[in-house]
Amino acid sequence: MQRREIAIIGGGPAGLMAAETLSEAGHAVTIYEAMPTAARKFLLAGKSGLNITHSEDYRDFATRFGAASDRLRPALDGFTPDEVRAWAAGLGTDTFVGTSGRVFPKAMKASPLLRAWLRRLEAQGVTLLTRHRWVGFAEDGYLFETPEGRKIVRCDAALLALGGASWPRLGSDAAWVPWLTARGVKVRAFRPANCGFDVAWSETFRDRFAGEPLKSVIASSEAGALPGEFVVSRHGIEGSLVYAHAATLRDRLERDGKATLTLDLAPGRTAERLRRDLARQDGKASFSNRLRKGAGVEGVKAALLRELAPEMSKADPERLAATVKSLPIPLLRPRPIAEAISSAGGIGLDQIDGNSMLKAFPGLFVAGEMLDWEAPTGGYLLTACFATGRAAAGGITAWLARN
Repeated sequence: MQRREIAIIGGGPAGLMAAETLSEAGHAVTIYEAMPTAARKFLLAGKSGLNITHSEDYRDFATRFGAASDRLRPALDGFTPDEVRAWAAGLGTDTFVGTSGRVFPKAMKASPLLRAWLRRLEAQGVTLLTRHRWVGFAEDGYLFETPEGRKIVRCDAALLALGGASWPRLGSDAAWVPWLTARGVKVRAFRPANCGFDVAWSETFRDRFAGEPLKSVIASSEAGALPGEFVVSRHGIEGSLVYAHAATLRDRLERDGKATLTLDLAPGRTAERLRRDLARQDGKASFSNRLRKGAGVEGVKAALLRELAPEMSKADPERLAATVKSLPIPLLRPRPIAEAISSAGGIGLDQIDGNSMLKAFPGLFVAGEMLDWEAPTGGYLLTACFATGRAAAGGITAWLARN
């Protein structure tokens, strides 16, 4: 096989996975990374325990990518969650399944896995050039800003793996959008995904309860009724339970200009039981005591009820019970995309062919969060980045064999 020169633009999980696959196939691979080090977002995600993939039945796993699930399925089939775990084990990183079904490295960190991965890439002959920022196209090549000045790179094929638009300080700033749209590539506007939301808290509630977790609640939206916990922030709400509803709530806000996340503050009790228990309380007792004794609601939960439904302090037991079981939080807007865990939007999947190559730009391939898909947290995002990187590498090899 003829050895070909391949440029991978972006040193995150998708780009690194493509580099591994292509170098194994015998190609000369150079990664161009804008930041001083590779995979910065990957490392940040792993600070509190890296969700490398998820253990749920693969048939369910493959449906977690919304409208893009069918288009992503071939890539996911090529690098399933079980294969992700086997790959990590091959790099000396054993994994385990947490109580939520999420899969973590036993070391609970991303850094050992990344170090081993970079060593493997170096051993396979991959060149990693940091502080090389892609700044657009040049005649017959790609233009980079480097510590030595501007440089044009020419290659047999190139892969863009530049990420979406979340956490731009780590490198994913979507600066590439105008360069591709000018070439006729359709890019859907980026939007926050797995994000928090603004809520119009009173100053008193914000100052007292910002940072407090709401535990053991059920949150409901069009996404369903899901148990878990989240955090009150100075701006509104954030955390894993909110992120699970984020896409639905964001879309509702865009469509209608308003959306609510509805809470069951006492999921272990029926509305009828609450009504009876609240009716037994002394009418002269304080509202806080009646809530605590009759509904088991206290602390930040009780404060949230007073904040959002102050009239309930004078409500009859039936209305109060109904509100404890179904308390709506009115949302103003998603938090800025720069704070979001991930982003929705990007290059439409109809803009690439079956080899992950841009139809408008022969020889230029795309992988990872640049593409228009989104997924919940819990290992889905990372697995899809790995999988699309491997799929694009296979597409590059197939295309080069014909050209």
